[in-house]
Amino acid sequence: MRKFDYYTLREASWDAEILSFIAQISVYKGKQDLYLREKPVELRRLVEVAKIRSTDSSNRIEGIGTSDARMRQLVEERTAPRNRNEQEIAGYRDVLNTIHESYEHIPLKSDVILQLHRDLLAYTDMTFGGKFKNTQNHISEIHADGTSSIRFTPLEPFKTPMAVDAICEQYRKALGKHMVSPLILIPIFICDFLCIHPFNDGNGRMSRLLTTLLLYQSGFMVGKYISIEQKIERTKGTYYDVLGYASIEWHEEKNDYTSFIKYFLGIILSSYKDLEERLGSLDRKSTPYEIVRKAVDNTLGAFTKTEILHRCPSIGSSSVEAALKRLKDEGYIHSQGRGRNTAYVRNPNHR
Repeated sequence: MRKFDYYTLREASWDAEILSFIAQISVYKGKQDLYLREKPVELRRLVEVAKIRSTDSSNRIEGIGTSDARMRQLVEERTAPRNRNEQEIAGYRDVLNTIHESYEHIPLKSDVILQLHRDLLAYTDMTFGGKFKNTQNHISEIHADGTSSIRFTPLEPFKTPMAVDAICEQYRKALGKHMVSPLILIPIFICDFLCIHPFNDGNGRMSRLLTTLLLYQSGFMVGKYISIEQKIERTKGTYYDVLGYASIEWHEEKNDYTSFIKYFLGIILSSYKDLEERLGSLDRKSTPYEIVRKAVDNTLGAFTKTEILHRCPSIGSSSVEAALKRLKDEGYIHSQGRGRNTAYVRNPNHR
């Protein structure tokens, strides 16, 4: 069986791009306490939006979905699941809530991962929730002509429990001894987890939940306010490609994690940049009109009032509506449609 030894990461050298990513993310991380002190109301609003988007996107990556209205009701626990998709969504919601509320008290161990997996599938009638896989699984690729081929063969079922124990133990030791930045250690752990593919179902969603957990435990809280899962969904093709590159010769212990590490760091840095943009400048108080205009300037294509409201958590619905009306009266934007279906676009001729 493949051996796992994260101690070797002490001798690894990382290229300038990875080191630059880490340095930039560390600067943003240093601003978190300031945000918490200066923008508590705005951050609470962002948490509510991020939970919905994260639950929605992480499930959609796996082909699991429902309507926007139902998704919001399920995440806010205002309705019960009606079908298999909604049962899986409700399970994801519960595990994400557990991580949000108790991440400091969730040790990275096999039995804990099994408990989280059990909760992920708790609303379904699947009997393998909370159990490692009992049949060999494969990661397949669907071709343009409709045919499929095996892209990667994970570990066999009988090797899985030992492998999950090993990566958890190696992660804890490497983190405790500060052998490498957690921003490198986390994607390596997640890549190994996905190559093991320990469950009959739910591996991708569990990997993203564990990503959130490990980031929080290392002090990188951006996923609480900006949906990392949504960014992954929007770059799903690249996500699968870099995982594919990182898994080449994985069984022979010759794989290169670099592509996945860079993708992971790019997603985290982009999330921090979005957080700063949505919270606005901490140096001065901007007017609602200025905040909305800046959000409009940073939005491509058509947009709705709801989208601008999500991008401007520091102001309320009436302020966003008033600012959009002023921008429209000034000719800065044009409206399309009427009533609840109204959308807006920038006027390219307005300076």
